[in-house]
Amino acid sequence: MKPALSRSGLAALALLALAAAAAAQESPTTGQPAPDFRLQDQNGEWHSLSDYRGKWVVMYFYPKDNTPGCTTQACELRDNIFAFREVGAVILGVSVDDVTSHKEFAEEYSLPFPILADAEKKVATRYGVLTKFLGMMELARRDTFLIDPQGRIAKHYVKVDPEGHSEMVLADLKALVAGKPDGKSG
Repeated sequence: MKPALSRSGLAALALLALAAAAAAQESPTTGQPAPDFRLQDQNGEWHSLSDYRGKWVVMYFYPKDNTPGCTTQACELRDNIFAFREVGAVILGVSVDDVTSHKEFAEEYSLPFPILADAEKKVATRYGVLTKFLGMMELARRDTFLIDPQGRIAKHYVKVDPEGHSEMVLADLKALVAGKPDGKSG
């Protein structure tokens, strides 16, 4: 028979759990300013969110280059690039892979938008999307943020399905551009 935890042991576990929860970064919420950043893309060029002030930004985080879901998501965004541009939006992909990995990924799939390397995991942390996969690897969760021309979060998609996500984001973006505050088309 195993001994039960004492009250002090339970209290210590509770404090540890609270400390871990407090340490976890929360995602910015709708209406809040989107955290700025400075990251390199697949070509080694630097990008900051402030570079895109005055434009809609579709900033999507994804776990890993050259994996099935991430490839599906990137290619669907690529295939809709002209529709996104038509409504004045830019697409920025972000993962914790390095510039070299992004370069190979972008070239293999002819991605026409910046893929930003967050190898130090600072931006994924600031956006509250850094998570552990398989209990050991820290990767970005598959989340997307729509950022308005003033640099505020207009919409946050959590743990998205990569298939069909581009169409959903595009429809919501068109509704937001048309002035429908809930982002719903129709």
